[in-house]
Amino acid sequence: MGHCFSKDKSDGSDSEQAVEFVGGNVHRVTSKEDWDQKLSEAKRDGKIVIANFSATWCGPCRMLAPFYCELSEKHPSLMFLLIDVDELTDFSTSRDIKATPTFFFLKDGQQIDKLVGANKPELQKKLTAVLDSVGNHGK
Repeated sequence: MGHCFSKDKSDGSDSEQAVEFVGGNVHRVTSKEDWDQKLSEAKRDGKIVIANFSATWCGPCRMLAPFYCELSEKHPSLMFLLIDVDELTDFSTSRDIKATPTFFFLKDGQQIDKLVGANKPELQKKLTAVLDSVGNHGK
């Protein structure tokens, strides 16, 4: 397993809410400016971006969060982002997010693939395909 542990943001709600979505090499995007900056970094460094549009209240999102963190640790040649659809509502709407989780695969800021739903095997399959398409430049 990865190192994706709760930062214990307990606010009196039930403990299930304590699942931490950010860990490993996952970067939380908190604004449109932050998004633009991360995409610029990825383009400069030649990295593919995997953007996870998620929500803290979403059961499937919480279930998949540790796996997403684990993938981020296994694949440092990729940039893993997390966008909370409730924090960035307008931005998420502009990206046409209709369900959570939704994963976008981006190269040079352009979408090259998309996955809707918490499907671990399909996420792994698409990630492997993306790595294969760029020649597995993992180092």
